[in-house]
Amino acid sequence: MRIAADGTWFYCGSPIGRAPLVQLFASIMRREDERYVLVTPVEKVGIKVEDAPFLAVEMRVNNQTVEPQIAFRTNVEDMVTVDAEHPLRFEPGASEGLKPYVRVRDDLWALVKRALFYDLVALGRTERVGDEDWFGVRSSGLFFPMRPASEIEGL
Repeated sequence: MRIAADGTWFYCGSPIGRAPLVQLFASIMRREDERYVLVTPVEKVGIKVEDAPFLAVEMRVNNQTVEPQIAFRTNVEDMVTVDAEHPLRFEPGASEGLKPYVRVRDDLWALVKRALFYDLVALGRTERVGDEDWFGVRSSGLFFPMRPASEIEGL
């Protein structure tokens, strides 16, 4: 089995077109050390993941709370609110860009789709982290830094 970078699940080279089957497989996925496995009561089956096992495909912002809360829906219908248990992380991407990820559960992450990343940037602000100003976003009372503010000034 394989999960392509675009979030498509494959079995023996053919895409799995049934969403409920993909959701079932996603529910039994685990990460053990550096590999992904599907865990059943009988066996563990290795699965190749090209980037992240899930994609964040929809974003909602709740401004009705004291602190804004950012929530994502994944391609397998998981809903996660960005907080201490479900943090955002930003990795280097193509062309000196960033690739945002949100933790779904345990050590399983969802790549945030590019269009949603632009929405995150629109929510961004600069805050002091340690002795440096960082650009990032706030959710659930926490600040998730993207890049040092000095690197993005003038862009």
